[in-house]
Amino acid sequence: MKVSLLRVVVALVFALVSTAAGCSRPGVTEDSTPVASAASSAASVPPSATPSTTTPRIVFLGDSLTAGLGLELQQSIPSLLQSRLEAEGYQYVVVNAGVSGDTSAGGLRRLDWSLEGPVALLVIELGANDGLRGLPVAEMKRNLSQIIVTARQRNIRVILTGMEAPPNYGAAYTSEFRQVFPELAKEHRVNFVPFFLEGVAGDAALNQRDGIHPNPEGARVVEQLLWKAIAPLLDKRDS
Repeated sequence: MKVSLLRVVVALVFALVSTAAGCSRPGVTEDSTPVASAASSAASVPPSATPSTTTPRIVFLGDSLTAGLGLELQQSIPSLLQSRLEAEGYQYVVVNAGVSGDTSAGGLRRLDWSLEGPVALLVIELGANDGLRGLPVAEMKRNLSQIIVTARQRNIRVILTGMEAPPNYGAAYTSEFRQVFPELAKEHRVNFVPFFLEGVAGDAALNQRDGIHPNPEGARVVEQLLWKAIAPLLDKRDS
């Protein structure tokens, strides 16, 4: 299935389940406090990768797709990447700063907390819930831009991942939403993964029943996609 068709399919799925709160987790919303975020992140770091004060970190700032909604702890995409890093001999700790239901504004509000410690790389996976709620695209762009700028000011490498909006807000909104991600990547000269769910969206065999969140097999596909973007940025001096 071609990328363009995948995007249409995932957008249709988003539209069908948007009223079902498929991207929310009980007790965790876009307005979650740092305490809720901390619980999500700490629980997503495998025991073998307990953060230290010196080990460089790779932080995943995202929503339920990052948090691993519906998956076991070790099946989440950040956890899979932690296992890959260990297998490849890299000494990094992956921090899952994913909060289900989060928007770009929520991610920005908890950014300072998420970037505590020796963060070497920030992977940004936000925007899906902005699109589900039809929030202003310009506002999402400002939020994501501020996240990128803040990370870069701290000498943190950044990978921005793209997302799609549902079609029920009209073609103009969908197009404007889609363009935000490559525009930001170009403007800030950061690494870019055009579609976070590339190869997974629209494939029932790779998704949970809600049609949005990857199942264990789908999570592995996303992990492989992200590894291609992350691997070139890893510093051998840190291994």
